[in-house]
Amino acid sequence: MKQGLTDENYDALVNYRMQRSHETLAEVPFLKEQGFFNTATNRLYYACYYAAVALLLKNRITTETHAGVKSKLGLHFVATGRISKESGRAFTNIFDCRQRGDYDDYYYSSKEEVEELYPKAKRFIEEVEALLSNDKE
Repeated sequence: MKQGLTDENYDALVNYRMQRSHETLAEVPFLKEQGFFNTATNRLYYACYYAAVALLLKNRITTETHAGVKSKLGLHFVATGRISKESGRAFTNIFDCRQRGDYDDYYYSSKEEVEELYPKAKRFIEEVEALLSNDKE
């Protein structure tokens, strides 16, 4: 992802990505309330994506694409049990829902879908934060 960064730069970037994760997750209730369900699903994905990137950065794991983030997260964190299989599946599901909502013709996310995905996204981000906190100790 980023070459030539100092440990301090990496830490700042990890913190920035987690801040973006929280800010993006906070947008979802408003979007849902306004009926912007595809946009809410997009923001759920990006909230998780920013957290996943923070975790990969913290561990100096590089990737260039969204699919690469999903793949490396699965390989290094889900397959090893550091992220629960449930959260790994949630990330994949949110990724897929965002892809459909952003790129498929005539696909519309529903209020129920957003309500189902929101706690899963929140749990994923909490698991990432726990791993980041453990790495600081």
